[in-house]
Amino acid sequence: MYAIVDIAGQQLKVSKDQQVYTPKLEGKEGDKVEFDQVLLFDDNGKVQVGAPTIKGAKVSGKILEHGRGDKVMVFKKKKRKGYKVKNGHRQDYTKLVIESIKGK
Repeated sequence: MYAIVDIAGQQLKVSKDQQVYTPKLEGKEGDKVEFDQVLLFDDNGKVQVGAPTIKGAKVSGKILEHGRGDKVMVFKKKKRKGYKVKNGHRQDYTKLVIESIKGK
């Protein structure tokens, strides 16, 4: 059993007891979250496809931790012009565990 869910603008394929990394969500560690933007639901070969979402379907999970990803270096340079810029970026994320998937 799995579902494709829209979480904070990203479409993720999730199944029960799976840990996923999503863009940072509101809430504290240990809080329960529910997502009703279920785009596709598969229950052992019986597939339901939403248009655009499936009404009544929900995916619930629990926030395990908030964190930051690895640093990504951005370096810009124009040759023979003396222009160099170096920037770094770390993306915030939330680690979730999927507790249940309920179809229509």
